[in-house]
Amino acid sequence: MRPGVRVEGVGLLTGWGEGVAALPAEARAAAAGRAVIPLPRPALGGERFRRATRECLLGVTAVEAMLRDAGLDREAVRGERTALVFVTAAAYAASNAEFVLAGAASPAATEAGPVPNRRGSAGTLHFPYTAPSALPAEVAIEFGLTGAYVILIGGAAATVDAFWQAGGLLAAGRCERALVLAVETFEECEALWRRARWRLPGPLVEAAACALLGAGDGRPAYRARAAETALEHAAETRAGRTLSCGPLVGLALARAAGEGTVRLSGSWRGRTAAIELAIAGAAGRP
Repeated sequence: MRPGVRVEGVGLLTGWGEGVAALPAEARAAAAGRAVIPLPRPALGGERFRRATRECLLGVTAVEAMLRDAGLDREAVRGERTALVFVTAAAYAASNAEFVLAGAASPAATEAGPVPNRRGSAGTLHFPYTAPSALPAEVAIEFGLTGAYVILIGGAAATVDAFWQAGGLLAAGRCERALVLAVETFEECEALWRRARWRLPGPLVEAAACALLGAGDGRPAYRARAAETALEHAAETRAGRTLSCGPLVGLALARAAGEGTVRLSGSWRGRTAAIELAIAGAAGRP
């Protein structure tokens, strides 16, 4: 029996560029001492995106990259039959930091109207953008996703859990397709990460990644506690420390290599989870 979840497409953006071809052979060497490898703010048009945070725009861009990889248009995922499972460990920390700083600014400083901030948006951040639900909400609005909806907060192990959650939704017939989306940004909160997790080997690499899943046979083989896989090690070696995006980096590497099945693992705060997935129409790109 094949694994219970079929991967139909993977979109990957990292501070190194788009796709696995942009990844260096060894992230630590390529970083050359840089603590954070950032992703630029995507240039998405429209009034709705004018005040959107950088991480929201990265989420939208990652889904677009996934659709290109899968050879699909937006209509393929629109509607109530597509579920969205979002994972992050850090993506809303920058929004909270910006909101606190904006609130501390004097009224006189903003009398002249909105001014561009460090993140490239204009004006004072709206309070709703400080919630972890802001990013998947923007993605759902942009792509017309009205199906089941899950948010998980955590690192790479939570992303493996997200694949399990998506597999359960597919097996139960609650959706026909599911998006697993992860976004991590670090630049605005570099000082916080220095204090909290600088004992970990760097660099911290900003990333946004999305996988499109279809139903296979039953639910996927999943282990809430498992050993780290070689693919997890390869993803961190190539991309750097991307937290919740790590398993999606590994999945993109496996798809590009033309693998038909893959065992993904992800580690976070002493726990490693693993899951087995099938890859449909592996891209075979370098």
